[in-house]
Amino acid sequence: MRHVGADLVEKNIVDSQIRVVVVGQGYVGLPLAQGMARAGLSVTGLDLNQDTVSLLNAGSSHIDDLSDSDVREMLDLGYQASDDVSVVSSADVVVICVPTPLGEAGEPDLRAVEGAARSVAKHLSPGCLIILESTTYPGTTDELLLPIFQAEGHRIDEDFYLAFSPERIDPGNATYGLTNTPKVVGGVTPASTEKSVTFYSRFVERVVQTRGSREAETAKLLENTYRHINIALVNEMAKFCKELDIDIWDVINAAATKPFGFQAFYPGPGVGGHCIPIDPNYLSYEVQRKLGHPFRFVQLAQEINNSMPQYIVSRAQDLLNEHKLPLNGSRVLLLGVTYKANISDQRESPATDIADRLAARGCVVSYHDPYVDEWSTESLSLTTVADPVTAAADNDLVILLQAHRGYDLARITSSAKVLFDTRGVTSGADAVRL
Repeated sequence: MRHVGADLVEKNIVDSQIRVVVVGQGYVGLPLAQGMARAGLSVTGLDLNQDTVSLLNAGSSHIDDLSDSDVREMLDLGYQASDDVSVVSSADVVVICVPTPLGEAGEPDLRAVEGAARSVAKHLSPGCLIILESTTYPGTTDELLLPIFQAEGHRIDEDFYLAFSPERIDPGNATYGLTNTPKVVGGVTPASTEKSVTFYSRFVERVVQTRGSREAETAKLLENTYRHINIALVNEMAKFCKELDIDIWDVINAAATKPFGFQAFYPGPGVGGHCIPIDPNYLSYEVQRKLGHPFRFVQLAQEINNSMPQYIVSRAQDLLNEHKLPLNGSRVLLLGVTYKANISDQRESPATDIADRLAARGCVVSYHDPYVDEWSTESLSLTTVADPVTAAADNDLVILLQAHRGYDLARITSSAKVLFDTRGVTSGADAVRL
């Protein structure tokens, strides 16, 4: 027998009456709320950070991908932010987009997910569809979340529906956003999958249905593990190509001309952001926990990618030695300290490790980044230099860590005594590339 709430939420998901609460208004939740608001849905952004809520309701954005005018547009469309969990009681759909970091021992930290689920369970409206978008290990949705809702007396497929849909936000990507990036969805039951597909189809061009929530959870981890391992491959190749006097960038460009069977990945000073350094560990954790053996590809990739900051410092020492300068006491300018070009996000940026290692070896470290006015590491607290061209001339070594589009690399290279390019964007006889 169908529950009356199920009929109501199904009707609302199809028509314009749908009311959505997005739990977490960060890099994932806020763009998601924007897409829903633009599609005509009634959206409330739930966040426990009162400062974030105040900023949003005042029309100010705190993330790169949305401007203040974007937030003001959302408010005009009826969006509102709240720190009151009781807003869930009037929602037809609740989407959970809270952080899932790693704990001190490298294990998944799902306290935010569990806390959000318990709060939602206490205020659930009849027939509500709950979707988890936070990245996690396979089995979280049906092993952790489902029992939380059932413990409150809610019956799956009658009182509520539950699914997982991995976020695929790529900060700074001007080509692919929420609406034109296919949305993967898997429910803990077929009915939950069906309702989730109907929901996302309101504002996403293509929805991809998986067999269940575990397949959807694992798909996300496969995507980022694939990138993690292939980045490690080219990072390792970059090291031995340097020893063999082979230009790794030329090698990759040549290989990329093959129209099938190859996708170009590029070396760099290390991996950063919330996804690549973290997500593969969720998969590795679950393999070890459930099957009792390690995911060796992930472990090796982690080892290689984590070694890159030390490798950069070693190369910096060699370059200074070639100019009869010691690492200790040399002035080193870092260009670009974010984890990705053309955004201000510094999460897990390898620049932090590189700066601390240089400082520990006695270097006088400075930095420039047009997106980061002030920057702190474990050992440093710095303010960006005013002009990268002038600063390049004042330092013994310049290390390009992130090739922001605003950099005039020709002028910077000409001004610098030595420029070490870790992104392969410079050229010419004087270019010193990774």
